[in-house]
Amino acid sequence: MKGDRTSDYDFELPEGRIAQAPAERRDASRLMIVHRDTGVIEHAHFADLAPLIPAGDVMVLNTTRVFRARLLGARNSGAPAEIFLLRRHGDGRWEAMVQPGGKLKPGRTVHIAPGFDAVVEEVTERRTRLVRLVVAGDEAAMIEAHGHVPLPPYIARADATTDIERYQTVYARQSGSVAAPTAGLHFTPELLAALDARGVLRADVLLHVGAGTFKPVDVESLDEHVMHEEWYDVPRESADRLNALRTGGGKVWCVGTTSLRTLESVVDGDGTFHAGEGETRIFIHPPRRVLGADRLITNFHLPRSTLLMLVSAFAGYDLAMEAYRVAISEGYRFYSYGDAMVVI
Repeated sequence: MKGDRTSDYDFELPEGRIAQAPAERRDASRLMIVHRDTGVIEHAHFADLAPLIPAGDVMVLNTTRVFRARLLGARNSGAPAEIFLLRRHGDGRWEAMVQPGGKLKPGRTVHIAPGFDAVVEEVTERRTRLVRLVVAGDEAAMIEAHGHVPLPPYIARADATTDIERYQTVYARQSGSVAAPTAGLHFTPELLAALDARGVLRADVLLHVGAGTFKPVDVESLDEHVMHEEWYDVPRESADRLNALRTGGGKVWCVGTTSLRTLESVVDGDGTFHAGEGETRIFIHPPRRVLGADRLITNFHLPRSTLLMLVSAFAGYDLAMEAYRVAISEGYRFYSYGDAMVVI
């Protein structure tokens, strides 16, 4: 069956199609409209989204906030080093990726700024590090003051001041992600207000996006791939709103693959949603049926990525890959700062 092997998700993307900076205005990005029932593909702009969503439907937003996870500093020798924070373990300890990996063994220190050091304590089973942050003052404030925006590896430039605002959704609230839920980057306060005025409802969820979101699948059989864990929280209010919507026959519009993964982690086989929090390793790919979402707004993703596999499970493998072929031929911009697709 097509779509059950990693090589099914290979495609050639001209390097110039990888967006290196956001559109001048968030909702000026292009929007591909993909119809699952007919296979028709249309072209619009993200500012045209509101009329597509009927009043009474619910839009699910991931309200996670990206923190400045890249800490650039120097070793005792003066040579440069990087600590990329992944998630907090408590007591000042964090799991992190480090560069250069061969030099940053347990006991080594990276000096980030005056009064701000990172001490490597352990090597984990997955070859990341446990580091202890030694700070003079508030840890979160020091990270925000001296850290860098964790732009994805395919953005071939240093982070800029503008990224502080643009690599963040306008509705971001709780800090914890090392990558943005990129479908949400296209929303403006004005577009959200237009959706509110139209009578479109919202349900907020939380999923802290980990660095594993960019990792291509490196095994051919999808059944052998192990997903990275990510923390989620579905409030009772959101679960109740979604269940009421389903009872009334409305549609659930997931803004981004992270929102969809969150809902699939808390939905029963009969479509009932449950409030709760925890870690999810859910891997959504064909032939799995998506139960928690009726519509999906998403960006264009990396080849061989779990995100592309999720889109294929939602849209159908053949239609998803055809949409990608059309996006390439029509000059769409790809990845985090690129254009968007809505699958309806």
